[in-house]
Amino acid sequence: MKELRKAEKTQFQDTIWNYYEKHGRKMPWRGEEDPYKVLVSEIMLQQTQVARVTLKYAEFLKKFPTLGSLAKASLSDVLKVWQGLGYNRRARFLHEFAKEVVKNHKGKVPSDYEILLTLPGIGKGTAGSLSAFAFNLPVAFIETNIRRVYIHHFFKDKESVADAEILPIVEATVDEVNPQEWYYALMDYGVHLKGKVKNPNQRSKHYAKQSKFEGSNREVRGGIIKELTVVGGQSLVTLRKKLKFDAKRFDTALKGLIKEGFVIQKGTSITLV
Repeated sequence: MKELRKAEKTQFQDTIWNYYEKHGRKMPWRGEEDPYKVLVSEIMLQQTQVARVTLKYAEFLKKFPTLGSLAKASLSDVLKVWQGLGYNRRARFLHEFAKEVVKNHKGKVPSDYEILLTLPGIGKGTAGSLSAFAFNLPVAFIETNIRRVYIHHFFKDKESVADAEILPIVEATVDEVNPQEWYYALMDYGVHLKGKVKNPNQRSKHYAKQSKFEGSNREVRGGIIKELTVVGGQSLVTLRKKLKFDAKRFDTALKGLIKEGFVIQKGTSITLV
């Protein structure tokens, strides 16, 4: 584990806070006290730009203003509102999370990190971000922008940096008094670095370049779900003709969507769940 000197910790914290004081971003979910609304923003922000999320966030909460209203909705209704964000698995996880919390947690998002990890779609990063942003708890966690900051500052000459090496430093430098604001500041500084230096995340052991959407299985899956949300159920032949994807790619994507519970096939009819 890298040893962190007190002066080094102080200098680092001052750098982050000074940048945030001058350049901190305003977002509709920042400072939000409703854990459900924080959850919605966190799930949407995974692999999606802030500008796109800002518009969809308001639309989604207008349709599903509470965790209970989301739990009662059908998956097809959730997917309809989700259109435009991509990665439809996130919408399903959010829907399943809401149903699980209503059923087993009296409709209240748990503040306990370990309990959060047992809920649908919640990994260590999301559990940590919820703990910090929704409950202002000093939990150490890593996401893309946070990883970028710590590799840049503490691993300047190291390749293949593992998150296990970064996490103790995140824990040692977190602001115990105001972790929520501290993580806002870290993320904003991470975005700032993105445009100033060669991406430090390329030196992460976990780095993987995002695959292209065009020509991918995601493109076909997204096309199928979009068509079914806009037009509704239709025959297999009609759906295949409209989308004009290669038959093999179409069939592979459709089988996956059926297996994962997004789509139902009855005879030759295809509908969303």
